[in-house]
Amino acid sequence: MGKFEIKKDKAGKFRFNLKAGNGQVILSSEAYNSKSACDNGIESVRKNSADDARFERKTAKNGKAYFNLKAANGQVIGASQMYASEASMENGIASVKNNAPDASIDDQSE
Repeated sequence: MGKFEIKKDKAGKFRFNLKAGNGQVILSSEAYNSKSACDNGIESVRKNSADDARFERKTAKNGKAYFNLKAANGQVIGASQMYASEASMENGIASVKNNAPDASIDDQSE
């Protein structure tokens, strides 16, 4: 079972990672100024991860595949790690679709 892990970065901003059941990070958020904005980001991931069209598949300059998850307004709400192949990236997208809707929230920002 996946989980969203919320942390505060060195600048005092809130970020979350979506982790798969094995503990691997499958999606990372931007920095949010408030905890409530971070919570809204998590809800947006839950909602938008069900729609394959919200996943923007990309290739980095080094040739590695990665994806962004976008909200309906086109804003990026999460980014993946770099993958060695497109097949691995597609597995990452499938993992986000599987884990995000029911993932628990582990708030480590306190």
